Amino acid sequence: MQEFHFPNWVNKFTLMMLASGLLVAGYLATCLFAAINPAIVNVGHQPTQPVPFSHKLHAGRLKMDCRYCHNTVEKTSHAAVPPTATCGNCHGKDLTKPGAILGVVHPDSPLLKPVRTSLETNDPVLWDRVHDLPDFVYFNHSAHVNRGVSCVSCHGRIDKMEVVTQVEPMSMKWCLDCHRDPSPHIRDPQLVTSLDFKSDDPKYGETWAEKLGVNPTTNCTTCHR
Repeated sequence: MQEFHFPNWVNKFTLMMLASGLLVAGYLATCLFAAINPAIVNVGHQPTQPVPFSHKLHAGRLKMDCRYCHNTVEKTSHAAVPPTATCGNCHGKDLTKPGAILGVVHPDSPLLKPVRTSLETNDPVLWDRVHDLPDFVYFNHSAHVNRGVSCVSCHGRIDKMEVVTQVEPMSMKWCLDCHRDPSPHIRDPQLVTSLDFKSDDPKYGETWAEKLGVNPTTNCTTCHR
């Protein structure tokens, strides 16, 4: 019987294919790790901020509207992190200087030093995003809040949080569940920042979804562009 031998280059080709396979597997594993990183999608993510801003105090006790700080949420895809000038409206004056306006809130608090430094130097306060979707996911805030999806649907009772914590998984399944049945999350758009709002009408969400023409798609290109 005649013996058949593979040419020598086959050995090198096989090794190259194995090495390539390992590299691809490593790349995919890295992508998977990045996609499920606690800083991106895990419930309970609670980064330490440079300034201990209390939403429980500002949004809860003081009843400040979410849009005072996140003032682009109705107009753009991003809910802007407020510039330091917004903080300075309440905390930026120095009562020791001539002509300073009275009624300034904690102008000398050591906790607010990063805010005062930012106002003096024009360098931003480096806030750490709590809800930070992966780059391969597109989310438009304005499309949601203008169709009656309240802040509370994704961010929870922010007005009760001393430290903002991620309370929803923000996974693809979680988003799709809402797109398939949005009515429990729909309300009068005038009430999207009323975090404690509840309706006794079991058809309330369905009624407003019909009024607003809410019919979200589940096509892949909606979120992956």
